[in-house]
This record gives sequence, C-alpha cells and structure tokens, in this order.
Amino acid sequence: MKQIPIVGITMGDPAGNGPEITVKALAHTDVYERVRPLVVGDAKIIEQAARLVGREDIRIHRCETVSDAEFKPGIIDVLHMELIPDISKFKLATVSKEGGMAAFQCVRKVIELAMAGEIDATCTNALNKEAMNMALLADGGARSDGHTHFDGHTEIYATYTGTKRYTMMLAHHDLRVVHVSTHCALREACDRVKKARVLEVIELAYQACRGMGIEAPRVAVAGLNPHCGEGGLFGREEIEEITPAIEAAKAKGINAIGPVPPDSVFSEGLGGWYDIIVCMYHDQGHIPLKTVGFVYDRDKKEWKAVEGVNITLGLPIIRTSVDHGTGFALVGTGKSNELSLLNAIDYAARMAGGKKS
Repeated sequence: MKQIPIVGITMGDPAGNGPEITVKALAHTDVYERVRPLVVGDAKIIEQAARLVGREDIRIHRCETVSDAEFKPGIIDVLHMELIPDISKFKLATVSKEGGMAAFQCVRKVIELAMAGEIDATCTNALNKEAMNMALLADGGARSDGHTHFDGHTEIYATYTGTKRYTMMLAHHDLRVVHVSTHCALREACDRVKKARVLEVIELAYQACRGMGIEAPRVAVAGLNPHCGEGGLFGREEIEEITPAIEAAKAKGINAIGPVPPDSVFSEGLGGWYDIIVCMYHDQGHIPLKTVGFVYDRDKKEWKAVEGVNITLGLPIIRTSVDHGTGFALVGTGKSNELSLLNAIDYAARMAGGKKS
C-alpha cells in the first residue's frame, strides 16, 4: 500500500461541478488500486455533491491530517477546510468571492502538502478565474501575501513553488502537446516565439516524456506560420527562431523534429509519429486536443466524453488537472462527466511512479 502514490485532489470552485465529478470519479473502486486519493476542500461541499449525484452510499471521511486518511473504496477521505461556513446560503452555479477564495485556498493547501512531501502528486479540479481574482482583490492579496491576481492554476503553482521555467502540457491518451505561450493575446504570442523559449519548452517536453518512462522521446516542433513560413514568404519565425532552437536541442541529444507544418503535425501525432508536440501558442495546442477529447452526442444532446489532462511541467512537484471549466450549466444535474478527472488522476499516478523510480 505504501508504494501506491498519495494524490491530493482539490475540490475546485464549490459552485462548480468539481465536487460532483470528484465523487463520481472516486466511486470507481479500481481507482484505489492505482492511487491513494485525498480530496482537499470543505467536507460539507463533498457531502452535498454525493447527494446531488445520488451516491449517499459513499461515506465522506473528514481528516485533519494526511495520516488520518483510510484510502478505502466506498470512502472519500477529505482533508477538511472550513471554507463555506453556511452551506445552506451558498449558491451553486454562481460566480462569487466566497467560491473563488475557497477554490484558491484548496490550491494553496495542496501545494503546501506536496512541497512538504506529505503527498506524492496533486490533481486540480477547475476554478473560476473571475471568482478567484475578484476574491483576491477584495481580500487585498492572497491572505496578506500581496498577490491580487493570477491568470490560472499554472501561475499559482509557479508562484508558490518559486518556479521560473514552466509550461502547460495537455494530453489525451498518448497525444501530448506543450506550449511556448498560453494565456496572452495572439499578437503577443507571436512575439514570444524566440529561440531561447522554444528551446526551453523542447527541453521541458523531453524531460516530461522521460519522467513518464519514454526512453527516447520524439519531440515534434510545430511551425508558427502556414506551411512553416514557406521559406520566409509567410513569415521568418521558423528560419530565425524555431529552427535554431531545434538545432540547439539536437546538439543536446534530444530527438527534436521539425519545424512541422501545424496543419499536419497533429494528424501525425495521432498516428504515433511523435511522443509530444511543441506548439507555439494556446489555441494551436488546445483546439486539436479538445477536438479529439470532447465528444458531443448529437442525438442525445449531451456530452458523451470530456477527456483530456492539463499538466504543468517544470515544477518541483507533480500537478495534473482536468481539461475543462467549472461546468456551471451542469451543476446539480448529475450529468457532469468524470472522465477528464479520472485521466488526470491516472497521469498523476504515472508521473509519481516515474519520479520515484
């Protein structure tokens, strides 16, 4: 049992579907064969979520410390934080400062546990950025440490682990993408395509694959411009920034391939040509991953699958996440899909195992 990694799972925004999909995910008893899950959040919210999804049979076990957890199927261990004092007055599916601060405090706590070595990996449910930043601004900073704004989970983790070199990785089974830039305007994203940053992300991608047990990772590097610039006709970023970064990576022993035209690199990735793809900006990587991972059933008019994992690379601790938002439209219906969270938990376990070995 001690060899099975402990994964801390944040409940996400309590007004969103994070608590519900957490209950649904941990209702899969086989999860406990791969991880020892510990939910970080308000136990009252998780109890409410269990009722909403019709799983009152699952016992919610409040823990004060990690050592209190039982890690048994049929029981959800919750490291209890008193975040929502009066649950009867808390509104679901609503942006609020209370919900935003609760989600933020869960993230702070799970980072603290991982940095202290009490848990082996972290896995986050979605938070609402508007709610969180509204709460931080009203609070005058993240509980007096001066931070009044974060773009999202990635920046929170980077800040509280003191990490300077990091990037986002998305994964749908063995299709993986990493990003040179993420949350910035597209005009700015083009300006961020510089040799040093592209090389940095190639290295992070290579290290991530090695950490997952891939001995000789094949790292494809997408171009920025149509047809990779067509020899400079449609832009010179491939010539002046991306290709020099690829050559520098090769000199370090990394099997970096490209630049590969963006309109074909993902089909090739799905075909097994590469282990990971370096993308130049947010949507270049997000659109193909969500196209294959998010499957909508036209006839039933519901999501058949919402799969994909968001992973932050470069941190001293492991962080995986669902690859979707807070799902306010589905809160309370019991229809929220837990596949993305299950995938994220499995990735956390895989990365924790790789780190130990």
